[in-house]
Amino acid sequence: MNTIHNIGVAAQIGRYSDGVEVSGNARWLYASGTPGIKPDGTVPETIEEQADQAWKNILAILESAGMGVADIVKVNQYLIHAEDKSAYIQVRGRYLGEVCPAGMFSVVTELIYPEILVELEVIAAKAEEDSL
Repeated sequence: MNTIHNIGVAAQIGRYSDGVEVSGNARWLYASGTPGIKPDGTVPETIEEQADQAWKNILAILESAGMGVADIVKVNQYLIHAEDKSAYIQVRGRYLGEVCPAGMFSVVTELIYPEILVELEVIAAKAEEDSL
């Protein structure tokens, strides 16, 4: 259902696609900015733990819509510290595997709470005939 459109720019920077086209009649899911906060409200201390939890949270949102990682069309990633980029990318790789959505990566000065180091936003789409 999703067609990748690469013009060569993404390949020069990292593991993402220049563009992803969604065809046909699809259900769309827009996940809000999702930090690495655990369901009990605690915030892990390290970037690795927060990134891991943020991806677990994203997977739970996708699952609640009958979707999975392969349905992600775009991911926006926000970090507080540029030096956390490689640690975050390693965690992201464990969750995305070979899936290569369009993406945006930003280093920002702050997120919702001072202890939050990473926040993710995803857009996902799934063909209607594949719906619940």
